[in-house]
Amino acid sequence: MHDMNKLEALRRSILATDLDEAEIQALADRMGMTTLRDGEVLVAEGGLCQKLFLQAAGAIQFYRDCAGNEEILYQMHMGECVGTRSFIDDSAYVFGLRSVGDSMVLTLEPAALESLEEDHPRLPYKVMRSFVLITHGTLARMRLEDTELRNYLLKSGGRY
Repeated sequence: MHDMNKLEALRRSILATDLDEAEIQALADRMGMTTLRDGEVLVAEGGLCQKLFLQAAGAIQFYRDCAGNEEILYQMHMGECVGTRSFIDDSAYVFGLRSVGDSMVLTLEPAALESLEEDHPRLPYKVMRSFVLITHGTLARMRLEDTELRNYLLKSGGRY
């Protein structure tokens, strides 16, 4: 993925919501890139990886082992990010991340974000603000899914 596609992937993400073009370029310059083949694991369940991942191409699944059976928890969409908690506190992943088909993710490490403070002092704040929006979006989606499941099980709130 050349720089222009890297910029476009970043522009389509929630990370760029509050950024101007100079800030998008500066952030893109600090981001790494990882290419994955079909079935390749990006982070194993329980793995430690203090990087933020932004899906730039292909598909990434969240999966976990549940009593010897694999469960697919979610499949990321283009422009979505994962890893905000691990980025901040280096916690272990409670699920694994695996490529479905060939995929590409942009990566951001804490040191790379911190290195932007001198030339773009508000950029780290704006990126961390987007982390809150990412987390809020995930919680809102989970709350909606929980409500739909509850309505289905209790046969209320709609026609089932």
